[in-house]
Amino acid sequence: MAESARFSLASEPLALGALDGRYRSAVAPLVDYLSEAALNRDRVHVEVEWLIHLTANSVLPGTAPLEDEQVAALRKIVTDFDGESVSELAEIEAVTVHDVKAVEYYIGRRLEAIGIGELKPLVHFGCTSEDINNLSYAVGIKGAVEDVWLPAARALVEQITKMAEETREVPMLSRTHGQPATPTTLGKELAVIAWRLARQLDRIGRTEFLGKINGATGTYAAHYASVPGADWQQVAKGFVEGLGLTWNPLTTQIESHDWQAELYADVARFNRILHNVCTDIWSYISIGYFAQIPVAGATGSSTMPHKVNPIRFENAEANLEISNGLLDTLAATLVTSRWQRDLTDSSSQRNIGTAFGHSLLAISNVAKGLDRLDVAEDVLAADLDTNWEVLGEAIQMVMRAEAIAGVDGMENPYERLKDLTRGHRVDAERMKEFVSSLGLSADAEARLLALTPGSYHGIAPALVDHLK
Repeated sequence: MAESARFSLASEPLALGALDGRYRSAVAPLVDYLSEAALNRDRVHVEVEWLIHLTANSVLPGTAPLEDEQVAALRKIVTDFDGESVSELAEIEAVTVHDVKAVEYYIGRRLEAIGIGELKPLVHFGCTSEDINNLSYAVGIKGAVEDVWLPAARALVEQITKMAEETREVPMLSRTHGQPATPTTLGKELAVIAWRLARQLDRIGRTEFLGKINGATGTYAAHYASVPGADWQQVAKGFVEGLGLTWNPLTTQIESHDWQAELYADVARFNRILHNVCTDIWSYISIGYFAQIPVAGATGSSTMPHKVNPIRFENAEANLEISNGLLDTLAATLVTSRWQRDLTDSSSQRNIGTAFGHSLLAISNVAKGLDRLDVAEDVLAADLDTNWEVLGEAIQMVMRAEAIAGVDGMENPYERLKDLTRGHRVDAERMKEFVSSLGLSADAEARLLALTPGSYHGIAPALVDHLK
């Protein structure tokens, strides 16, 4: 059979992955921090700042601080970095077959025009590639987390917190092990979610982004061989901290990436909690606790017009799983390097943007999904009213308290409630009859007779205040 002819798309400028195609708009802010182009711009930034740092402190004999105009011109190399810069770097790298060496040459080409051509030997001075790479990744990841991912995650937690405040008084049947249990309020359950997510964001917000610039094996050997009179540890520490990072004083050729593993574990934990939120909201939608507000013109099902599918939460689940698959792999592999250096981290770290991209996309999906929910209070109330047996816990505990207080006839409270409620539906009338037959003190009987499944939720509404 002849093969069917088809047009090849390989030569077209099309995205291979969903993040650069279908979902580009949701993750676009990360491109300025975690793309390959952003990595190269940050490499240029680190190299330029190292040159400025060495001259500003006159670390090498024969150097002096640059003029303000020269410093501004050097930094303009970074701020002017654009698509043409990316292409030029690619052309240089095609010759060097080395990405960081290409950055060194790229900067060197521009020094004559700034009037400091004689400082070309100072570009990349004392550095191994990983000195530049570890700092560039740290700068990019820090920016992505602090400027993009954390604000989106915090906005989602604020959204859930607002929902918790608005629904703090709305009673809801709990389901432990999938079965009717002591009631709660919708607001309190949403507050639990907000509290859990906020704790993880607090941990992530306190991340230390480490960096080093200490040479081929972390010994400053080339530094002291060339300029033995400099205090290279202080030079390195001041430079790293000047980039907004935390100095790591003890490394091999690579910065050990432990901080990255810690960060990815925390982000993955946030993702897992959010995944749990998605499955719970999905389940509440399925039993009618939430109604989804239709989007005008949107199709829920291609064949069933009545349906509004909870696609935002389902899509978020998938993206959180993909994100965690990458984050878990990064956290597990980046902490290992053979002897003083191997290159496995070079390939691994190129997936950091993808990991954060899928998490950011999931956060966006959940926020949009929550925004299209209505609380079906009538459904929640009806569910409570058909489960009067959940008051069995309250009744038997009151009976225990009465027994301690010396009231006769309070023996075997658990067993008596089990006989009444297990495997049986108990309505309001039957429950009140049972309470009235127990011989409780007048006060205890009045309290139980006034109790309903909808009012039996303890201090649930007040617990929402812990979010303040």
